[in-house]
Amino acid sequence: MHKVIKDAEVRMQKSIESFKQELSRLRTGRAHPSLLDHIRVDYYGTETPLSQVANVTIGDARTLVISPWEKRMVPLIEKAIMTSNLGLNPATSGEIIRVPLPALTEERRKDLIKVVKNEAETARVSVRNARRDANNALKELTKSKEIAEDEERRLTDNVQKLTDKFISEIDTLLATKEADLMAI
Repeated sequence: MHKVIKDAEVRMQKSIESFKQELSRLRTGRAHPSLLDHIRVDYYGTETPLSQVANVTIGDARTLVISPWEKRMVPLIEKAIMTSNLGLNPATSGEIIRVPLPALTEERRKDLIKVVKNEAETARVSVRNARRDANNALKELTKSKEIAEDEERRLTDNVQKLTDKFISEIDTLLATKEADLMAI
């Protein structure tokens, strides 16, 4: 029964880590190679991370420079960047792709906040799914008479406390990122 709670806690922690990773991808005005980490490119029929088909470096504070390892990858990388929800427009010069990062306008900041809130809700749903699975496992243990009903209620309360803790952590991360995005 404690294994059920530990498993739920591990799943909830993974949800938080995933949310933090998503937040780190959202830019706040400066160029950073990890901004393009989640972009996948069609490489000979396989969806491959951009970092495995090209070198991504910083040109200056507002420009990323992408050097594909194969010349034929240039249009595919350009297309992948344009279709991502980052709102970036790459410019190609020969075999090098430059990705200028526009200054964040008020409208773009609000769009990014919507994206952040959507990611936060996804993380909350993931935490709640872990709670549901843990509660179902506890019910199964009660049905099979492995634990008493009182024990099930106590453990269900523990699972709820864990859920509340992780949801509040998500809310804190969300508020911090919102403040960061709205700072000029």
